[in-house]
Amino acid sequence: MPDDLPLDRERSVSTEEAHVRYVRWWDAFFVGVTVIIGSAVFFGSDDARWRRLVTAGALGAMIVLHLTVGRRLVRRGAEDYAAMAVLLVQLTLFTLTVAVAPFTTWLLFAVIPLIFQLASIRPAIALVVVATLITPAVDLFRSPENFVMDLIIALISAVAGIWLGFWIIRVIEQSVERGELIAELEASRAEVSRLSHEAGVLAERARLAGEIHDTLAQGFTSIITLLQAADPALRDERLALAVRTAKENLAESRALVAALAPAALTQGALPDSVRRQATRFTEETGTPATVRVTGDERALPTAVEVVLLRAAQEALTNVRRHAAAQETAILLAYAPESVRLVVRDDGRGFDPAAADGFGLNGMRARADQVRGALTVHSDPDTGTTIELEVPA
Repeated sequence: MPDDLPLDRERSVSTEEAHVRYVRWWDAFFVGVTVIIGSAVFFGSDDARWRRLVTAGALGAMIVLHLTVGRRLVRRGAEDYAAMAVLLVQLTLFTLTVAVAPFTTWLLFAVIPLIFQLASIRPAIALVVVATLITPAVDLFRSPENFVMDLIIALISAVAGIWLGFWIIRVIEQSVERGELIAELEASRAEVSRLSHEAGVLAERARLAGEIHDTLAQGFTSIITLLQAADPALRDERLALAVRTAKENLAESRALVAALAPAALTQGALPDSVRRQATRFTEETGTPATVRVTGDERALPTAVEVVLLRAAQEALTNVRRHAAAQETAILLAYAPESVRLVVRDDGRGFDPAAADGFGLNGMRARADQVRGALTVHSDPDTGTTIELEVPA
């Protein structure tokens, strides 16, 4: 039952779907009322046999027309010329039955809902008025003494039918609105649940980062300070080895802190954080590390920035521990639909297929979390290139 009420497109589509959902009940109602009235006229009236036969034939034609054509138009939500033609034929048959057997005026209970199913609001109102005036019009020729009374009944029926049509439309609209509201509430509840989960995860990560910073990182810093105080020149090879080991583990603990709670990211954008990591790498190892940024810088989701920063940190850690490189270069390339991180060194390479202790598994796992792709190229003559591309 289409309508012309001021609803948005999505709401009107949902309303049509709601009408179609109950169309089989309207079919049963129309057929049931028509059969009952036809049976009452054919078996219970004193009209001439030909009148009863004509009435039965017209009512049967109405049922056949609806079941073969009308119900398909209702299911399609049609309000076109075909639907109007079906309504006009139905009203013509209804007029015939009223002219032959006045008792069939009760068929209005089935005809009015049918009108609202096949026509939009304004044409439906006009057709309801026409349908209710059929009986008084027939009275002018057949029973003029009943004209006034039937006219009053017709006006009451028209008002009641129009009100019923509006009421049914409004009930269905409210049902659709409630369904949409429930869907929105469910979506909001799911979003709140997701945000709460993410907040809990971030809080736990921040707590772990604080614990690592306050224990491991501070402990390694104290160890380095105490060892250097005992032998500032680090002439003792064992003390020098202990200092190097403590520095490496201090760098690892800092990387863990950055991965769990991106504190480095809170101090600036991702390129600035990568530059700080490169500067720290150079200060700690003496190996030059350059950073180049291409493309238009933009804010990225926190998860993506953490993965990229962590990849840069782990790549630099691998260079520090294994590559013996003379130079390291970092590229951060922004593309319209992705961000690419490339860390290249000129040190001694390795076999990526056999490598299991270079943090590559961790980088791959993190890349998978953000649908990224990690590529490793390594050669003893040219060094190692680690490339991570993340859609963003």
